[in-house]
Amino acid sequence: MAVKQEEKLNMESVSWNDLTWINIENPTEKETAYLAEHYPFHPLDLDDVLSRIQRPKIDKYKDYLFLVFHFPVFNKEARVTKASQLSVFIGQDYLITLHRGDLKPLVKLFKECEIDEESRQENFSEGSGYLLYRIVDRLVDSCIPISNKMLGNIEDVEDSIFSNIRRSQIKEISTLRRDIISFRRIIWPMRAVIGSMEPNVRRFSRMDMSVYFGDMVDHLDRIWDALDEYKELIEGLNDTHDSLMTNRTNTIIRLLTIISTILLPTTLIASIWGMNIGLPFQNSEHAFTYIGIIIASIIGGMLFFFRTKKWL
Repeated sequence: MAVKQEEKLNMESVSWNDLTWINIENPTEKETAYLAEHYPFHPLDLDDVLSRIQRPKIDKYKDYLFLVFHFPVFNKEARVTKASQLSVFIGQDYLITLHRGDLKPLVKLFKECEIDEESRQENFSEGSGYLLYRIVDRLVDSCIPISNKMLGNIEDVEDSIFSNIRRSQIKEISTLRRDIISFRRIIWPMRAVIGSMEPNVRRFSRMDMSVYFGDMVDHLDRIWDALDEYKELIEGLNDTHDSLMTNRTNTIIRLLTIISTILLPTTLIASIWGMNIGLPFQNSEHAFTYIGIIIASIIGGMLFFFRTKKWL
């Protein structure tokens, strides 16, 4: 067993028996040049490592496989889940992972293998195919807390909608919808890649991995089903919010219309008796009282009419 850090290169390696795991965070052309010199990798694969726009895929070669994965990482500033690329080269006696360093389960697993002999034995003993399974399985499982957090946010928005209508809620709904769409965009192409891993990785493992990969596919399918449910929930909440806001607006407009309708005849009466011409009660000392009674009678009659029509 050996644990070492390559000099002048942004890479670390852990070895156990005849298997070596090389981990490269934030790869540059310097690291890809090293790989080109020491491994039989195709130049296009090394170019894909430095690209940030590769779709998840499996490229098969005689002596190795090249795999590209995307896993979700939540961006707290933008409040959206974004894809983080993981590139993997796997051969009979090596596994090379290249990523940006923000995939915490992967980083944690590598550190465990560095410092713990039992962890190295557990993850390395069945070959590079089993080690790849352990890495991908941890990353798939890390999607579940992100999914659960989304559900918690949806429930908070749902409670907020029915307890108090605020303008900021539409922004929260839109943010959640964008987050769910982004998560779905990450998971969708990954289903095909992970579903086809077992027959391709089989030659790099000393044991039958079909059950393990089947379990991992089940986890990914459950995440996808949950995202489908969340999509329907957030769309339903958006429709509910729109309906409640429309109902509230209609209630306000109806109230303002009733007030305006009531004030219209009273304004007309006050305007007529304010004219500089001879009118009944105008010279009476009780003119204000008479006019007030007339206005109050009109208001009362209109309110009674509105109540009869159930407009109030």
